[in-house]
Amino acid sequence: MKGKKCILAFSGGLDTSFCVVYLKEKGFDVITATIDTGGLSNEELNNIEARSKELGAVKHICVDAKKEIFDEFISHLIKANGLYERIYPNMCSDRYTIAKHLIKTAKKENAEFVAHGCTGAGNDQIRIDVTINTLSSGLKIIAPIRELMIKCPEEVKYLEDKGFKVDKKVWLNDKKKTMLG
Repeated sequence: MKGKKCILAFSGGLDTSFCVVYLKEKGFDVITATIDTGGLSNEELNNIEARSKELGAVKHICVDAKKEIFDEFISHLIKANGLYERIYPNMCSDRYTIAKHLIKTAKKENAEFVAHGCTGAGNDQIRIDVTINTLSSGLKIIAPIRELMIKCPEEVKYLEDKGFKVDKKVWLNDKKKTMLG
């Protein structure tokens, strides 16, 4: 895979941090892409970009997709009063938007590969994979966490063995939030 470009959906968390280092080790030129669908401060976006550089990505791209998410999903839920159990549902609709921007970024960067850090435990991987396979022809999807069936403690050890710091406190808090929804 020497010299092949791979666009990685990048949050800066444990799974996507592992993916940068792993994909580089496999010979990819990794370009990280953070698709901001809302909820990230400028400080958080700067920290994500810094993490990408620290891990050795050749480039980091940040796409502001907040208006797109509002226009294509949220506004319709509000107009339809689409409540579920008296609240507006969080349907992970941003995964479709993330996938669309991965495709656009891959085309712009002449990349044959896109990657994500989905674990295989939830539906996010399906939302991303199906969108990419439906909207693009020829892009190859790499999902290292799912393909390797690697667990978080193994990811931490891998990154630490490669000389990268892992903030275990943040990692544990992220995992608790994920498990709680």
